[in-house]
Amino acid sequence: MDHTKTYHSTMRDTPTSSIIIEGPVPSDELKKYRFHEQLTAFRPAPKQFEAIISIADFNEGRIIIARTEDTIIGYVTYLHPDPMERWSTFNMEDLIELGAVEVIPTYRGAGVASGLLKVSMMDDYMENYIVISTEYYWHWDLDETRLSVWDYRKVMEKMMAAGGLLPAPTDDPEIISHPANCLMVRIGKNVPEESIKQFDKLRFLQRHQYRSMREGL
Repeated sequence: MDHTKTYHSTMRDTPTSSIIIEGPVPSDELKKYRFHEQLTAFRPAPKQFEAIISIADFNEGRIIIARTEDTIIGYVTYLHPDPMERWSTFNMEDLIELGAVEVIPTYRGAGVASGLLKVSMMDDYMENYIVISTEYYWHWDLDETRLSVWDYRKVMEKMMAAGGLLPAPTDDPEIISHPANCLMVRIGKNVPEESIKQFDKLRFLQRHQYRSMREGL
């Protein structure tokens, strides 16, 4: 599969300043900017910057950034699911995961995260992918936002909807372990029916494996 990437950008005015949202950004361009020291949701900022630079070099990897003139203040990543995860079971080339979305506290509530997702989907090639995001309440910044689990989920769903991702049922054990967790999905209009059927098996993998086991008895 040819993972074509077409660059898009937009300007957004926020109460703090005007920012640029752009991408996919290649690694050599990312290295020209400073990575804000408050982007620490997943690991220390320098390590996370190294991680997104490496993702940008993957064939399917996509990094969309929000920046001031010279500083990255938010980003979203897309790449194939981790080989150790359930979602890589069938090695689907047209399945990519929204792996991370992060914005520094100063710009939260200004629509930056939604803007990142909107710019992500400006690339027509995204219509060739099934895009997923696995949402677990224990990853949410409940302390900083002071939102309840359910209010945070409403905010998260609204943000994801800006990129066309909607909640979808699954029997994944981690997701069904708490009712606030969810699988978010966007199926591109060019995704073949065969891939959609395979993804349906993947969403209900436990049911599929149980049925296969029963049929083998």
